[in-house]
Amino acid sequence: MDTQPKPGNVAPNLELKLVGGEAFSLQNSKPQLIDMLVFYRGYHCPLCKDFLHKLNSLASAFAESGANVVAVSMDTEERAQKSKDEWGLDNLTIAYGLSEEAARAWGLHITESIKEVEPQTFSEPALFWVLANKKIYLMDVASMPFARPDLELLLAKVPAITAGYPARGTK
Repeated sequence: MDTQPKPGNVAPNLELKLVGGEAFSLQNSKPQLIDMLVFYRGYHCPLCKDFLHKLNSLASAFAESGANVVAVSMDTEERAQKSKDEWGLDNLTIAYGLSEEAARAWGLHITESIKEVEPQTFSEPALFWVLANKKIYLMDVASMPFARPDLELLLAKVPAITAGYPARGTK
């Protein structure tokens, strides 16, 4: 039986704390169009810093297009707060504390530390678009930190949802 996430299927549950004290629940989220979940490796990752910095600069455009953007990591609250503050992510919602079990439920690749600055285990990058009905529309799961989708291209393609373009990769 296939238990990995797949476009067209209901997304796994996701409930996490947010930097700033609130909480995020995918089940209770009511996005205008999509929840855009951006899983990143954590504070130790310079490529994550660059990617999230670019996402931060596009956050208002994604919001205007109907996307509720949440950046997610297995980091602790302290490390997630450092990411938000030191990386200048003032326009992004940052969730932390993703468990390894939850990461695996999302089909994320898990990595063991090879450097002292890295946590013992962390997830590799991924990006999901989850529709308001909680079904996965788009997913991009990477096994390396340098495999990331083009954010400007994704932003330009958000209207495909309202134009009726179906989720692909559903079989």
